[in-house]
Amino acid sequence: MTEYGRGQGSEPWHPADPLYGDQGWGQQAGHGQAAYGGQGQYDPQQAYGGDWDTGQQGYGQGSGYGQDPGYGQQAYGGGQGHGQGQGGGWDWDAGSSGQSPYGADPADPYGTGQHAAYNAEEPDYYNTPGAYPPPQPPGRRSAPEPDTGWDAGPDQGEEAFFNGGGDDEDDYDEGRGGRRGRGGKKPKKRRSGCACLVLTVIFAAGVGGVGYFGYQFYQDRFGAAPDYAGDGNGEQVTVIIPKGSGGYTIGQKLKDAGVVQSVDAFVAAQSADPKGKSIQDGAYVMEKQMSAASAVDMLLSPTARANLAIPEGSRNAAVYAKIDKKLKVAKGTTAKVAKQDYKDLGLPDWALDRRGVKDPLEGFLYPSSYAAAKGMKPEDVLKDMVARANDRYEKLDLEGEAKKLKLDNPWQVLTVASLVQAEGKTHDDFRKMAEVVYNRLKSTNTETNQLLQFDSTFNYLKGQSNINIGESEINSNKDPYNTYTRKGLPPGPIGNPGDVALAATLDPTHDGWIYFVATDGMHKTEFAKTGAEFERLKDKFNASQSN
Repeated sequence: MTEYGRGQGSEPWHPADPLYGDQGWGQQAGHGQAAYGGQGQYDPQQAYGGDWDTGQQGYGQGSGYGQDPGYGQQAYGGGQGHGQGQGGGWDWDAGSSGQSPYGADPADPYGTGQHAAYNAEEPDYYNTPGAYPPPQPPGRRSAPEPDTGWDAGPDQGEEAFFNGGGDDEDDYDEGRGGRRGRGGKKPKKRRSGCACLVLTVIFAAGVGGVGYFGYQFYQDRFGAAPDYAGDGNGEQVTVIIPKGSGGYTIGQKLKDAGVVQSVDAFVAAQSADPKGKSIQDGAYVMEKQMSAASAVDMLLSPTARANLAIPEGSRNAAVYAKIDKKLKVAKGTTAKVAKQDYKDLGLPDWALDRRGVKDPLEGFLYPSSYAAAKGMKPEDVLKDMVARANDRYEKLDLEGEAKKLKLDNPWQVLTVASLVQAEGKTHDDFRKMAEVVYNRLKSTNTETNQLLQFDSTFNYLKGQSNINIGESEINSNKDPYNTYTRKGLPPGPIGNPGDVALAATLDPTHDGWIYFVATDGMHKTEFAKTGAEFERLKDKFNASQSN
């Protein structure tokens, strides 16, 4: 516990004394605690000889200046520790020494009021002839010299910094318990120029890194999106746009292919184009490094779309040939893949291992538009087609509908739909055509005795599309696909039905139709319920052919 007014003197120091208060009389260096009657103590964290101008450090660390036998060893002159810039009785600004109101220390025969450092010998300051100005004792600073206007040069301050000037952290003599005198002072530590350079480089790198990421942050949120200029560099690339893709998905596909420089640039260009939202799915042959606006224009151009359109009712053989042509592969390549790898292309279980079928994929190359361009593989195109067929058939619930229609399985539903598609000339015919199929399959059918008698099935097995087939040719062929000689449905679909034919198959008419004839041979189909009506339709057909 710090005690004020307790020491070897008879009375405490009065607060009215001019040296009490701001001058920090008797304060312990580094902590500012009064130590009347006590000896100033050293704080290892206090730097000796600190910056005179800033006043951040006390100077003098209880040097014992001005001892008085009546008041003990006063720590007069101790710095206030955390740098109020005031030492005991010494005015740094004016450069003058405060005067002690007491007599000189008996150990100071000259009455100067100066005292040696703790355990140090008292140097002879005034016995040296010709010493001017007189040397100053430790813990005191002489008055500032007048400014003569002389410039020491730019190297003075720089060399002091890099060579360790002002670094006094080693001035404390731990072995002797106090500050070293001038004669016994340890060499000061020297700051390494290399270390300073490393710190400078690290600081510069940090500032540069912050600047770079700050720039990127600004660009990402406020800057213009990176974009190429022009219509491309001439290097072609195929880009596949999935069905239902939005602007960001399309932009990412283009960026990944090297067509546009950034997704944001493409989205901005698409939004600026009134037709930008009408970009269709499919394959597009484009060029690398196109401006976003040019990419949008090309995606809206029909000539850039490298899609393969599959018409309703197309047979697989025709589809394979189109794929070969689009992919620019040898003729027969796609058909070979379909035959060898059909089980790996995504067919549902109910479509596998069907006996007697000529092509397991028939009916699963769904009529639509598909991406197909040079560089793509046939199996990828086929998988896309089968996947789309599966999706459609699942939505229609062919398995559930088969039971309602009294068919064995969804495979038969698909086969009926292919017959409806092949025999009907217009969409208006499809529901009536579906009823004809179901009525002829009935066991109660005494008109055709469960024979479908469709030319389309015979043409399929022959790989042709004739409308005039001789009766002898038809009646002599016993192939399962010949519905003139084989009862019931053929082994499988004879083509790829579209949406209208599928819908008609699931919702046939119920008018009693059992016969039909393309009376003009091409575009018009007429239906009949009885054999007599059928004969009149045949005569009409023959008349059209003779004309």
